[in-house]
Amino acid sequence: MSGEGFLESTKAFQREAFDRLDLPEGCRSILREPKRVIEVSFPVRMDDNEVRMFKGYRVLHNDSLGPGKGGIRYHPDVSLEEVKALAALMTWKNSLMGLPYGGAKGGVVVHPKYMSESEIEALTRSFTRAIAPFIGPNTDIPAPDVYTNAKIMAWIADEYSRTAGSFRPDVVTGKPLNFFGSVGRDIATAYGAYIIFKQLAKKHGFNKSTTIAIQGFGNAGYNFAKFAQQDGFKVVAVSDSRGAIYKKEGLNIEEIKKCKEEEGSVLECRGVKAMSNEEMLELDVDVLVPAALEGQITTKNANNIKAKYILEIANGPISYRADKILTEKNIIVLPDIITNSGGVIVSYFEWLQNRMMEQWSKDKVIKKLEEYMIRVFKEIDKKVEKDNMTYRQAAYYKAVKRVVDALKYRI
Repeated sequence: MSGEGFLESTKAFQREAFDRLDLPEGCRSILREPKRVIEVSFPVRMDDNEVRMFKGYRVLHNDSLGPGKGGIRYHPDVSLEEVKALAALMTWKNSLMGLPYGGAKGGVVVHPKYMSESEIEALTRSFTRAIAPFIGPNTDIPAPDVYTNAKIMAWIADEYSRTAGSFRPDVVTGKPLNFFGSVGRDIATAYGAYIIFKQLAKKHGFNKSTTIAIQGFGNAGYNFAKFAQQDGFKVVAVSDSRGAIYKKEGLNIEEIKKCKEEEGSVLECRGVKAMSNEEMLELDVDVLVPAALEGQITTKNANNIKAKYILEIANGPISYRADKILTEKNIIVLPDIITNSGGVIVSYFEWLQNRMMEQWSKDKVIKKLEEYMIRVFKEIDKKVEKDNMTYRQAAYYKAVKRVVDALKYRI
């Protein structure tokens, strides 16, 4: 169905911006397709000494503004189509935030939950060797994404350095603090999103009775919930891959986190109402925060969404056609390329620190992150008011224009 798939939706959102900017066909053709697509098959020796083959991807969508930047995810549903869409989103996100980066993304088709740590390390090092000719500190800089973490980034940096013949910690970001990582990277996505939430709260008069539902209780979802609760907002629902829980009076986020860690799912927590992820999305709350995977709100459920505001922490949680329905319902959506940009901003700070061989303080990182997020929100909010656009339309317009302005000198 047109406008419902992740890649289709991403292309449709950017096509609207192309039309608004009245771009010539030559320019559109450059921006529609990725500059480089790498598909690799690579061997991994498992713990039982069996050798298995895995498939991985690395896509560079555009590098007009600088080297590619984007995460690597390990997931059984990784596909080339998904990675292409995510790489394009990174182009627009990096451009919107004023970073000197293009957009890239990568992934491996694997279910890491069923692998030992030694097998994941072997997989990571083999994948790194396979894509090493196409990544680098000035070419394409990976970072963590779904089911990858700081330790995996350290393995990539080490393996790449062995291949390159010199130590290059700046080849990836999101590394451990004791291995050239940056303070604040672990909470950057959630805190960046929460900065946007606070700007929205200031503009629309949110108060302590404002209710929030968060789909996804991983790093970003949990930390966003924690920040909101600390400021007195009422988080009434959270979810994980198995389902959702709801409590009208508000959840105790730290208790829920402890329960999930001990029992394996939020569904095992007591004193709450269990429901499906689908039901949670349709709760009558003020703010809905999709912080899981893409494609969660489509034409099948968009008409049932009751939240007044949606903050996309996940990449692409709302399809193109669903976005139109939400706009007609006067639901305000803060799109992913604004809301979840905190991670790539602090990744940029880490890259800078690595290149200068410095270590910034947490106060410096947080202050600079706040400056970036607030500046961009105010710029986009001003365009929304001036030109009667949605936040997504205004964000894409600004992001595409900056790439196009640079592209003039790169053809």
